[in-house]
Amino acid sequence: MNNLFRGLLAGGAAAKWGGGCFGTILVFVIVWLLLGQTCQ
Repeated sequence: MNNLFRGLLAGGAAAKWGGGCFGTILVFVIVWLLLGQTCQ
């Protein structure tokens, strides 16, 4: 998967589900890693 597209998806999920600064970063990292694992 293209890293730009993967970043946009992870950023959108983090913006929607992140509860605060730390929560948003945590959600972004989790979604980024999951997309990287499933799309190889």
